[in-house]
Amino acid sequence: MKKSLFSLALGGLGIGVTEFSMMGMLPDVAQDLQVSIPEAGYLISAYALGVVVGAPLLVVGMNRFSPVKTLVVLMGLFTLFNGLSIIAPDYHLLLLSRFISGLPHGAFFGVGSVIASRLADKGKEAQAVATMFSGLTVANLLGVPLGTYIGHHFSWRYTFLLIALIGLLTMLALKLWMPRMEYQAKKNPWKDFNIFRNGNVWLMVLIFSVAPGALFAWISYIAPLMSEVSGIADRFLPYIMVLAGLGMFVGNLIGGKLTDTYSPSVIVITVLVLQIVCMLVIFMTSENAWLSLLMTFLTGVTTFALVPSLTLLLLNSVKSDAEMLVASLGPACFNIANALGAFLGGVPLDQGYGYTAPALVGAAMAGVGIVISVFYIQRNKKVNYPDKKAQLADILP
Repeated sequence: MKKSLFSLALGGLGIGVTEFSMMGMLPDVAQDLQVSIPEAGYLISAYALGVVVGAPLLVVGMNRFSPVKTLVVLMGLFTLFNGLSIIAPDYHLLLLSRFISGLPHGAFFGVGSVIASRLADKGKEAQAVATMFSGLTVANLLGVPLGTYIGHHFSWRYTFLLIALIGLLTMLALKLWMPRMEYQAKKNPWKDFNIFRNGNVWLMVLIFSVAPGALFAWISYIAPLMSEVSGIADRFLPYIMVLAGLGMFVGNLIGGKLTDTYSPSVIVITVLVLQIVCMLVIFMTSENAWLSLLMTFLTGVTTFALVPSLTLLLLNSVKSDAEMLVASLGPACFNIANALGAFLGGVPLDQGYGYTAPALVGAAMAGVGIVISVFYIQRNKKVNYPDKKAQLADILP
C-alpha cells in the first residue's frame, strides 16, 4: 500500500470510530450524563447532521486551498472538535461538540476519493479509492469494538481521546507522505451548486438519505436491545459490534461484485427488500439470543451491500466538473439516513414501546427507499448509463 493512500485510510479509521462508537456506548453515556437512552440517541443524530451541513460547504468553501492542504485542515478540525467531546461537562455541550465534529467528515471523503483516484497507478483507481474507505472497514471491525470496550469498562471520554489521537496521527501522515499536487482554484466555486438544479440529484439525495436509515434505526439502539431483550450480558457488546462490522465488510464485497455483474438499480431494489425482511425478523425473534446474533451479521451484510450500487447511481446522476462536491454527497446523504434512523427509531421508545420497535421503523424506511428508487428508475429508463460492469475508476475524474 502506498503511504499516501495509507494516510487517507488512517483518516477513514478515525472518522469511522467517532461515527459508530457512540452506538455501542449509548447506555454508558446516558447513565453518566443522566439522560434517557432516546435522548442520548440524539448525539448520533447531531453528528450526522454535522456531516450533512459540512460536506458541501467545506468542499466548496475551501476551494482556494490545495487538495492536500484541504485534507490536513479538515483533519485538524476533526481532531479539535472531537477533543471538545473529551471535556464536555454536560449533555448539551456534548451535543454541540458532536455536531461540529461531524462537519469535516463528508468533505474529507469527498476530497480524499478524488485525490486517491489521481494517486493511483493506471488502471488501479478503484483499488485506490477502496483503500481509502478500508479505514471505515477497519473501524467497524476493530476500532468501534475497541472504542465500545473502552467506553463501557473505563470511560466514554477515553474513547474520544483515542479518536483525537488518530486524528493527530492522520495529520502527521498527510504532511509526511502526501505528495504535492498541482491545483488551480476555480474563480467561482459556488457555481458547483448548480448541480442541485438537476432533479436526478435530488432523487438520489432522497434515496441515499432514507434507504440506509433502516440500519441506523436498529443499530442506534442495539446495546439496550441485546441486553434487555436478547438477554446478552453487556460485557459481550464489543464482540457484537465486531460481528456487525464483519457483516458490513462482507456486504461491501458482495455488493461490489453484484454491482459489477448486474445493473445498480436491480441491486438497490433487491437489497432493500432483503433489508425489510431482516428488520421484520429482528422484530419477531430478538428474544432469541442466537438469532439476534445471526441477524446482527446479516443486517450488516444487507446494508453495506447497498452502498456500491447506490454510489454508482449517485455518480451517474449528473455529469459535472464539480467532482469533489458530487463525491461528498454520498457520505453526507448517508449521514442524513444516520440522523433520521436514530431519531425516528427513538420515537417509539419515547412512547413507551419496547426496544424491538425501532426495527419496524427501519422496515418502513427501507420501504420508502424502494418507492423512491422505483420512481428514479422509471424516470431514467432512457438514460444511457455506463456498462453494468463499469468500475468506480471509470466514473471518477
